[in-house]
Amino acid sequence: MLDACAELVDEVGYEGLTTTLLAERAEVAIGSVYQFFPDKRAIVQALTLRTMESYLQRLDERFASDDLTHWWDGVDAGIDEYISMHRTVPGFRTLHFGDVVDLHLLDEQRDNNGVIADQLARVLTERFGLADVPDLRFHLEIAVEVADALIKLAFRRKPDGDDRVLAEAKALIRDYLHRQVDFRGDAGHRPVVQPAKPADDQIVDATEPAAQPA
Repeated sequence: MLDACAELVDEVGYEGLTTTLLAERAEVAIGSVYQFFPDKRAIVQALTLRTMESYLQRLDERFASDDLTHWWDGVDAGIDEYISMHRTVPGFRTLHFGDVVDLHLLDEQRDNNGVIADQLARVLTERFGLADVPDLRFHLEIAVEVADALIKLAFRRKPDGDDRVLAEAKALIRDYLHRQVDFRGDAGHRPVVQPAKPADDQIVDATEPAAQPA
């Protein structure tokens, strides 16, 4: 049923999707649909969760390879897989991670892109040893929002994605995260600048009286 749902949302959109259409495409009785899903929102939610799991699995496979030597290679891989899913995964370019249906489809407490940012933070900290701190998640959430908007623009311009827009998206995200993350000593905090140590002849013993003028 989820495969049938993915095909249908690409054809008729979320608004045009009905449980009756789904039952016909999946070649099941309408009662079988309601046995598992109370409404079409629940069906799309299940599809979106499956899509997110697929995306994270793709990332795990890419991150396991030896060709990713720095955290920004991981960020590029994350963007590449997101673009690839727009091109190859039925239903994804219509639903993305559920924002078309509900900004909190994946989690009642966080919006969908925030959930994706959390997952990206997890794989980046596990694979590249970045400090898992609130700043990292904040900057990744900004990056996900920007990348999401630009990638959607690319696929609005051309059915297979406008390569110029996609290249700009990757360059912009890499530059932003490089400035916000890579210069930090532990990827989470700005390096602490220690005060300069005074020269030996400038050190005054506080127990000695100050010299009096002649």
